[in-house]
Amino acid sequence: MIRIALDAMGGDNAPHDVVHGGVDAARAAKGELEVVLVGDEAVVNHHLQRHFHINELPISVVHASQAISMDESPAVAVKQKPDASINVAMRLHKEGKVDAVVSAGNTGAIMASALFGLKRIPCIRRPAIGTIMPAETGGCLLLDVGANADNKPQDLVQFAIMGSIYFSHVYNEPRPKIGLLNIGHEEMKGNETVLKAHEMLKKSGLNFIGNVEGGDILHGTADVFVCDGFTGNIVLKFGESLHSMFNSNMRKLARKYIFSQLGAVLMKPTFDGIKKIFDYQEYGGAPFLGVQGVCIKAHGRSTPRAIRNAVLAAKKMVHEKVNEHIQDEIQQVACLE
Repeated sequence: MIRIALDAMGGDNAPHDVVHGGVDAARAAKGELEVVLVGDEAVVNHHLQRHFHINELPISVVHASQAISMDESPAVAVKQKPDASINVAMRLHKEGKVDAVVSAGNTGAIMASALFGLKRIPCIRRPAIGTIMPAETGGCLLLDVGANADNKPQDLVQFAIMGSIYFSHVYNEPRPKIGLLNIGHEEMKGNETVLKAHEMLKKSGLNFIGNVEGGDILHGTADVFVCDGFTGNIVLKFGESLHSMFNSNMRKLARKYIFSQLGAVLMKPTFDGIKKIFDYQEYGGAPFLGVQGVCIKAHGRSTPRAIRNAVLAAKKMVHEKVNEHIQDEIQQVACLE
């Protein structure tokens, strides 16, 4: 059975929504997954008892006396709070007591804890955070979306390798199309880092389709979009705003015209489908690729549904042995310099 450590104290809606999501994930997995809730034992158990038939589910609690808030300095907090829930979860992973860690907490703290506790995969210079973005084709992977603000060309190539492996095994696409996010499709465009990365990617053996632009993301021109973390985080935050903008504008327009209100009732299934495409809760969190373990970063405002999907995404990543494939592939390309 796969065991997932869930940081019960991480996120804007913790512990209530996190515990709720963990319970839902355990139910959905139907005995294939144990959820290990990490946090203040008394508080976590209090929230667990609000759910029916909880004793029948594969759920356990590991006590952590500290927690890291969203506004704390990540590196400082990780070092000064050894018994913080995210640190305890990472130690469980390092010791082989769980197979993955999921947290909706402070992104920097999750990254720092993973790097300090699990370490990088050999030859990976900079780990990356990937996230699934909505696209006409169903979804595409964008990375890095915030782990690194500045990158070298070899970092972008390693992101492409890790992203290709992740997408291939999690989304069953044998040869994912890799695109390098740029200001134009032409080879001669971009800064020095992107130009060199383009040259290296052409020789990498990946299914590299060349430069892609921001508009190509929603069209699903590539399966994996590669960029530095500064650019990726801006794109991610813009994408997340589309869901709330769609909802608010649809409500405004429906209230403005009587015929729109009537039409909205008839079109509700269609509108619900469109909203679902842009809803971050559907995409199961962001994998932290490049560390010696499986880590999923859920959105800070995660609802129970988002937490459930993040835990199930971690389960699939463990089942598909994504990290083992990344390590094998990186060794084969002789540790890019």
